This record gives sequence, C-alpha cells and structure tokens, in this order.
Amino acid sequence: MNTAFVTGASGFIGSNLVDRLLAAGLKVVGWDNLSTGQIRFLNGAKQNENFRFVQGDNLDLPALTDAMAGCDFVFHLAANADVRFGTNHPRRDLEQNTIATANVLEGMRANNIRRIAFASTGSIYGEPEIHPTPETAPFPVQTSLYGASKLAAEGMIAAYSEGFGYQSYIFRFVSILGYRYTHGHVFDFFHQLEQHPDHLKVLGDGHQRKSYLHVQDCVDAILTAVNTATEKVNIYNLGTNEYCEVRDSIGWICETLGVKPRLDFTGGKRGWIGDSPFIFLDTQKIRSLGWKPRLSIREGVIATVKYLKANTWVFDARAA
Repeated sequence: MNTAFVTGASGFIGSNLVDRLLAAGLKVVGWDNLSTGQIRFLNGAKQNENFRFVQGDNLDLPALTDAMAGCDFVFHLAANADVRFGTNHPRRDLEQNTIATANVLEGMRANNIRRIAFASTGSIYGEPEIHPTPETAPFPVQTSLYGASKLAAEGMIAAYSEGFGYQSYIFRFVSILGYRYTHGHVFDFFHQLEQHPDHLKVLGDGHQRKSYLHVQDCVDAILTAVNTATEKVNIYNLGTNEYCEVRDSIGWICETLGVKPRLDFTGGKRGWIGDSPFIFLDTQKIRSLGWKPRLSIREGVIATVKYLKANTWVFDARAA
C-alpha cells in the first residue's frame, strides 16, 4: 500500500484512520461529502503534504472515479449510520450504503485498484441465537434497514472479489467510542445531561446488553488485518471480550460527570425498531492475528465522556 483512498475521511472513524495512515508515512486521499463528517477533524491531516482532501459524494460515480486515480487501496467507511430512524427514510440506507458501495467498487475497477477494506457492522447478525457471535453464525432474519444494506454491500464486495480478483477485508463492528465521537448513546446521554442533569430519558428498559470498542483499538485491528491477512475475502468481527448493560454505561457516564439523575425508561427489551437487545461478538479470529483491545468498555466510555466535555462544539456542529 502506497496511496490510500478513504471514504468518509472527515468522519469519526475515518479521520482517526487518516491520521494513522499519514503517521505511517503513506499518501492519503480523503473523500467525504461533509453531510455528517466534520472538516475540523482533518485540520492536522491537511498540514501534511501527503494528504489531499476531495469533497464529493459516493453517488457521483464519475467524480468518485476521478478522485481515486493513483490510489492502490480503498478504505470504505462512508455510510448512513442512522439505525434508529432508518424506517423514517428507508431509501437512505439503500443509496448511501449499498449503491454507494457498488459505486466504490466500480470506481476501483476503472482505476485498477484491487484491495478494499469495508466498515460493515455487527448489526448484520440481526438478533442471533449464538453468543458470542462468530463470523460463521447462521444468518437470521434482518432486523434493521441499516444491517440489511450493509449485508448487501458485503455481498457486492465478495462478488467483486470473486469476479474481478479483488482482495477484500470486511469488518463487522460493535459500536465504536472515543476521540471525535459524534453519534451514539454516550453522545445522546451526555447531551441530555448537559441540558437537564436531574433526569435522563432512556430508550428501552436499560437491560439491553451491548459491546463497545474504542476507536483507536478499532483502527489497530483494521491495520493489523490489512497488513497480515492473505485470503481473497477476509471477514472479521471487531469488539471486546465483554459486554455491559445500558444501565452500567449510564452509571459510568453519570459518575464521570458527577450527576445523579432520575432515570426515565420507556420500557421493553428494545429501544427502537432494529435495536438488538444483546450484541456480543466472538473476536477470536482477529485476535489470532495478534491484535487485542487496549481499553475495556468502561475505560472507553469514560474516555468518550471526557472527550465530549472538552469538545462541546461537536453538539452544535451536529445540530447545524
């Protein structure tokens, strides 16, 4: 790998990955439509002569193809990650996740790029019967449009790998936390508590069991796999060897903020349509490559709260 193309470069995971690639001495082309990403996340990268940013949309195939010219590896991270409100705009997941991925693959084909890393999701397992859930688990009925669109994108990547000789790396994440975090339960809970520290609305009954991973551990895993794994299609779960209840996470957030709010639960095992009540992935496969997370879930949650306390501008930026 000499020159990497990163879709979603100004996003949470994308911008952290860009920094790591540049630190490794690689050339990087960052691509983002800035719909949810923050250009401020790339301020450091833009000072590096090996970085070039191009604003554009994955649905614009000609522009995407042109921007990829000269690259030899694609990290495809751009997506609509709005699981909770997916049913409010069902076509968005299809367009921004599945069709966008097809365009990325076609842009690669036009530029003779044959290696791709893809940010998939643990949501593709729906509500599995096996925990921890391995990559080989039987596929259940899909429970979210987000998960379904990502699974379709995985299928496209695998088919291009077989049909056109691509080498692909597919990463099925749990929820990611940490530096530059702008979406998810810690973000939502922190924002609520800033506005009214005396009470907190919690979707579901608080007993949903979830697994989380710090963004730097996530990037470590991605880079370990792309530099080590040699199969045509390489699929890895990414997560920690533990899970917590939503109530546990609330306790760590409140302790870090020094608040003791009343908790108002909406009830039920799920917070919304497509909210899996138990997410816990088997990560033995990625660990076999020598990777392991450095932070526990508790440490990751606390680090995220501290980041948000020091960067409250992200709430205004997301609301804009």
